[in-house]
Amino acid sequence: MTGTGRKLRPVLDLEQELRRVVEAFDSAAIPYAVCGGLALAIHGHPRATVDIDLLVPDDAVSRATDLAAALGFTFKARPMLFQGGAVPIHGVTKIDAADGDTLMLDLLVVTPQTEQAWTSREMHDWSGRPIAVVSRDGLIALKRLRSSAQDLADIAALTETTE
Repeated sequence: MTGTGRKLRPVLDLEQELRRVVEAFDSAAIPYAVCGGLALAIHGHPRATVDIDLLVPDDAVSRATDLAAALGFTFKARPMLFQGGAVPIHGVTKIDAADGDTLMLDLLVVTPQTEQAWTSREMHDWSGRPIAVVSRDGLIALKRLRSSAQDLADIAALTETTE
């Protein structure tokens, strides 16, 4: 309860949802690499983020979206394209039946433009379990493709510790 007598609304737990997705992908042998804001945090630069971004090979997208649906990510968005259409993103959303909270899972497809990020992925220990993550250089390369204000700030954070 809050001071106003209203109940606090529970939200989908991003870390718990990431754990569920990663464990399911690992069990199903679906290759992935965490990218985006969560990868930034794993590389030591936490910031607020509200979605899960995974880089996946093109031939794994269908299995990945099917498995995500089994985990409750049942609402598929139309594929989005960025970098002039060179990088497709397949978004799926989970809606919590209890309170309507949502969580996006974005599957970025490995393309020639993202190949370096894919091939340089690394295994990290995350909360006591191994997790595949794009390398620091791979994450910088992905963020340079989009170059939004947030991406540029993320690049600055990632490069300040390496220079």
